[in-house]
Amino acid sequence: MVIHPGVNIKYPWKLTIGDHVWIGQRAWLDNIDQLVIRDHVVISQGAMIIQGSHNYKKVDYPTMSGPVMLEEGSWVGAGAMVMLGVTLKSHSVLAAGSVATKDLEAYMIHQGNPAQPVRERVIE
Repeated sequence: MVIHPGVNIKYPWKLTIGDHVWIGQRAWLDNIDQLVIRDHVVISQGAMIIQGSHNYKKVDYPTMSGPVMLEEGSWVGAGAMVMLGVTLKSHSVLAAGSVATKDLEAYMIHQGNPAQPVRERVIE
């Protein structure tokens, strides 16, 4: 496992990390809920895992949270954001600067805000 300088982890006890994981500089793991990072996952520099929000329908804006799962071989690109309750399926890619607001399909590259599948990820 490689965790580069400047990585922020809010609650280490809510974090599970597999083998051969790479977390880039200034990544932000705002894990107020369970965050599971499986084997061979990359979280690039400046990426954010945001697991909390607020219910705007209520006058007191109560906190909401949801678990995030980064399945084996998935990749969160530089400056990308993964929002609460999202799973990056096996070997999926969230392109740089993109925002995942729903689960990403396995072996697909997703791009944009909100992220949409743009092409298949072929592993050689």
